[in-house]
Amino acid sequence: MNQNKEPKANREHKSSMFTDLYMQDDGANARDIELYNALHEEQLPLETKVKKMRVDKTLYMNFENDTSFGVEDKILIFSEQQSTINANMPLRNLMYCGRAYEQIVPVKDRYKKQLVKIPKPEFYTFYNGLDWKEKETVLKISDAFQVQDENPTLELQVKVININPDIGHDLLEKCPTLKEYGIFIDTIRKYQESEGKDDLSSAIEKAIEECVNQGILVEYLEKKGSEVRNMLIAEYDYDMDIEVQREEAHMLGKAEGKMEGKAEALLELLEEYGTVSEELVHEIKEQKDLEILKRWLKMAARVNSVQEFEEKIK
Repeated sequence: MNQNKEPKANREHKSSMFTDLYMQDDGANARDIELYNALHEEQLPLETKVKKMRVDKTLYMNFENDTSFGVEDKILIFSEQQSTINANMPLRNLMYCGRAYEQIVPVKDRYKKQLVKIPKPEFYTFYNGLDWKEKETVLKISDAFQVQDENPTLELQVKVININPDIGHDLLEKCPTLKEYGIFIDTIRKYQESEGKDDLSSAIEKAIEECVNQGILVEYLEKKGSEVRNMLIAEYDYDMDIEVQREEAHMLGKAEGKMEGKAEALLELLEEYGTVSEELVHEIKEQKDLEILKRWLKMAARVNSVQEFEEKIK
């Protein structure tokens, strides 16, 4: 196995292993058709050419885990989720699809009187995390609308499919590559659990060796062993960064809630003394130091007027 081969240089962004399998690798075209055939009753020859859709979009941390391609009269848009299911996938896909259609439909055609035919879009998310145990679900963009009604004028549905081997989704038996990819990710987790979460590189190396010996993604892993390791480490860093940002946002939200609570309590107390000026209200609500708000609240409890309070905080 050639694991000493260095990854390709000068990429504009980092790709996930999933994106590489279905978008960038030399064997991606055949895998795309295999996946298409697994998802549809009509079967296309493996040599059918697909049109890769490269959509200009803002990438988080220069990281990409989405892929899309056009085949026959359809556009298929795929993403991968490794942690919790992102309920905003329909919104992401709506924005993604709009940019894809901008590539497909020439500007002059958008202003024709007669109907311009466009490929039918299909949206899928493959989940290989551990939190969700269902086989599949459907996310709808209409669930996010602030106004709910029975017939929304816009709808977009994303089918979420659990590709973990122990879940046993029927799609995996129809799509060997996707099944083997799920087994490979599961094997990495097994080695992480036995050797420690921090030794990801070693877990990946051992998973590659075991899967090749068992006939899992053999050609791909033998060709791209070192590159696979680097892609998966980048994915791990991405997921960790997302998790840290979620924790920070949660803590920030709690802190902001405490500050808002202190500010409201302070204003209610001051209003018992008389009218509170708009300037003072603004100053209190804009104060972002929780300790200062606590000090002001204690101070307000000991003064006899709003004016006395204002003088003390100057």
